[in-house]
Amino acid sequence: MTDYAKLLKADNGQSARTIHLVDKSTFDDWLKAQPQRHRTAVAAQKLTPTGYASAILPGDGAEDWSVVSVVANVDALSPWCLAKLGETLPEGTYRLAEGEPGPAMFGWLTAQYRFTRYKDDNGGGERVLLTGEPARIEETVRLAEATAKVRDLINTPAGDLGPAQLEAAIKDLGETHGATVGVIQGRELERDYPMIHAVGQAAGEGREPRLIELEWGRDGDPRIAIVGKGVCFDSGGLDIKPAAGMKLMKKDMGGSAHAIALAGLVMAARLPVRLHLLVPAVENSVSGNAFRPGDVLRTRKGLTVENTNTDAEGRLILGDALAKAGESNPELIVDFATLTGAARVALGPDLPATFIRDEDLASQFQAAADAESDPIWRMPLWDAYDEMLKSDIADLVNAPEGGFAGAVTAALFLRRFVPEGTPWAHLDVFGWRPSAKPGRPKGGEAYALRAAYRMLKDRYDG
Repeated sequence: MTDYAKLLKADNGQSARTIHLVDKSTFDDWLKAQPQRHRTAVAAQKLTPTGYASAILPGDGAEDWSVVSVVANVDALSPWCLAKLGETLPEGTYRLAEGEPGPAMFGWLTAQYRFTRYKDDNGGGERVLLTGEPARIEETVRLAEATAKVRDLINTPAGDLGPAQLEAAIKDLGETHGATVGVIQGRELERDYPMIHAVGQAAGEGREPRLIELEWGRDGDPRIAIVGKGVCFDSGGLDIKPAAGMKLMKKDMGGSAHAIALAGLVMAARLPVRLHLLVPAVENSVSGNAFRPGDVLRTRKGLTVENTNTDAEGRLILGDALAKAGESNPELIVDFATLTGAARVALGPDLPATFIRDEDLASQFQAAADAESDPIWRMPLWDAYDEMLKSDIADLVNAPEGGFAGAVTAALFLRRFVPEGTPWAHLDVFGWRPSAKPGRPKGGEAYALRAAYRMLKDRYDG
């Protein structure tokens, strides 16, 4: 993993190349004030005031050069303003000519992320950014590390990341922060968490289903639960996916990656909460003992579910996990899941469909998302669609016929397992970036992670 702490340092006057920032409104005046050699270089490199454009400015000597880069607003930098430079500049140390990078430090770091488990790629060496705001360094590094954790977990193929490996990742996290980790599997899982067991029972030896729980914090602090969908590979089960639909299903544990990373942020910041992390970890496979369409499943909550589609398995395992989370009377539950294609059709890959059952929590979450430039989009828990979950032979179905409002009905299914009155946020995330953007490479990606952490920090440590 990239050592982000090396890439962001306090500015103590050390030698560094200079980065000049301009935007559309300041570009012409800046250019007029430059020496002729800079104007010539800008013209030769065809620099125009468009996003992420940059040019090298010559100095008195061959090695004495600086950089000019175009941003959207020099007075209000976003997390991504310096990301392109973080990817493309030569190895070295840099500082802004004026002002501080502020939130743009994050994109500088995440631009240097590389997934190198299966091939070498140093990205052209280390690019170090100096800042006169050293108090911001530690948390920015933690956020970059958490984002990299999500990316690494999602990018890892299912052959190397099954339920046992998710368990190991959570145990490592618990050891780092002095938390308690427990694992429920086998007969106990079948008895107490029947939907988790049913979904994962067809997986082979060594990939058995399990519920992984982490507990951390002091008695007496507000109790919160973070839940993440951990389907390490989703074949679709007996309602098997076509090849194209199965291609990216290593990412179906993306919800658990987000939950693990968020739990790590909470513990590293030592927020005054009593944390309960729950990850139901399964592989939805096909074999002679796979659960079937039409089966009626028992649940931890006592409801019965008619399984109308084995490819709607994520909500099943989350139902049992949410029921368990609610038994400890938390004052807040947040879950992450790569749950529905319907959310992607509606909102695309960049906007997590967010369902929140509490107006104060919704306002807090939206404010945090805006502050972090980490967007969410609130979707309705539309009560009238609850009737779509009716079953002729059980308490509810997992996948209504017709396909209407798929993200909404999935959220309504989950709501059945959350205690009435408990503030709850459900984030239906894609977990994958289909094409690269500065600071955000193609592949596994964290969505709403910074927003969720900021919400928790503001709520409990503000």
